[in-house]
Amino acid sequence: MTKISNYGTFKDSLNAPIHRWFTYPAGYSHKLVEAKCAQFSIGKGSLIADPFVGTGTTSLSAKSLGIDSIGVEAHPFVHWVAQTKLDSNHDTDLLKKEAAIIVEQAHDLLSEKYFDTAEWPDLIYKCFDTDNLKQLYALKTEVLALTSERQDFFKLALTATLRDTTSAGAGWPYIAPSKFAKRKIKRNAFEEFSKRCALMADDVETFTALRSKHKLVKGDARNLISHTGEGNVDLILTSPPYLNNYDYADRTRMETYFWGLYNSWADITTNVRDKLMMATTTQVRRGKMVDTAEMPIVKLLDAKIHAELQNAVSRLGELRKRKSGNKSYDMMTAGYFEDISQVILQAHTALKPGCPFILVLGDSAPYGVHVPTDEIIGRLALGAGFSDYSIEVIRTRGDKWANNSQRHKVPLRESIVTVIR
Repeated sequence: MTKISNYGTFKDSLNAPIHRWFTYPAGYSHKLVEAKCAQFSIGKGSLIADPFVGTGTTSLSAKSLGIDSIGVEAHPFVHWVAQTKLDSNHDTDLLKKEAAIIVEQAHDLLSEKYFDTAEWPDLIYKCFDTDNLKQLYALKTEVLALTSERQDFFKLALTATLRDTTSAGAGWPYIAPSKFAKRKIKRNAFEEFSKRCALMADDVETFTALRSKHKLVKGDARNLISHTGEGNVDLILTSPPYLNNYDYADRTRMETYFWGLYNSWADITTNVRDKLMMATTTQVRRGKMVDTAEMPIVKLLDAKIHAELQNAVSRLGELRKRKSGNKSYDMMTAGYFEDISQVILQAHTALKPGCPFILVLGDSAPYGVHVPTDEIIGRLALGAGFSDYSIEVIRTRGDKWANNSQRHKVPLRESIVTVIR
């Protein structure tokens, strides 16, 4: 039996074919999608949309159910992961043969001492020992030399191999080169890549996909209806960024540096961070957020919520002056609710009357100031024209930080918010 407490986590997906190709701590359970489709009688002929599709959980689940879907994702690398998982109708015999050839040719490159031209940002050299880095570089060279339609499959396999072989602390949420996993057994990159390819090929063979249409868009959730049209969607199911200062751009720094997509913090800021919905203080540009700080869209939807949030933002601004971290939680909070308000309005326009908009999210307490995100979003949805909302609490959060003296003591929760058009 599925635990609803797992609905907001990636636990179920870690063992699910294709879903597990890229471990994404910010992800949620594929079983949630299945449960909500059953609850609201979403089936063949229906259309599901996900404005924060991430690594494709909603779209991939819809594919297994034979339901059409549209997913939108602003993070270019994460969008590519989702697209690769969705485009997985490959000949498994060819996958296995090609994987063996890639490893064999990569071995040959090593014997030729083909490594001198590798140039990465320092982070990559800190994350791997020399032997594995040479193997990873040789594998990368061979994968990029592929001309077949299966190249992205092998790129994703090698991407997953990075966290399998790094000597750095690679757990949630970020890579930590200074924290070496001392108890971790050293893993050979060639062997791990081969294992990963075999696992993924088996997943292709076992995954059941029913006939349906799917579109993944690299775009902005705040412009959802440009991809769905008006009044066409039967269910919107998503997990937006939480108001918890989690930097989604930094989560993929090792992977994007390895592939040469970006080379610095500034690169990531320009190409990723600045394109995402506000959810972390690293996105805040205080001088450019004068209008956002006033939260005009929030005020338009619900004046009472606007006043409550203004009070919270003001308190956070005062606390910022007294805290050593000097984090801009005030502007982050204002920007977050301005952005999510735009998504709510877009969802209302995209949905058919009587249809649900379902969000998995958590509340927050930056600097100890509690922000009941689930309640606020439900009330904002009413202001946007939705007829009703309900909240299902699925688990408590923050328990593992209970003994941290610098951590606030506010109890937090994770919830499923369901609003009806």
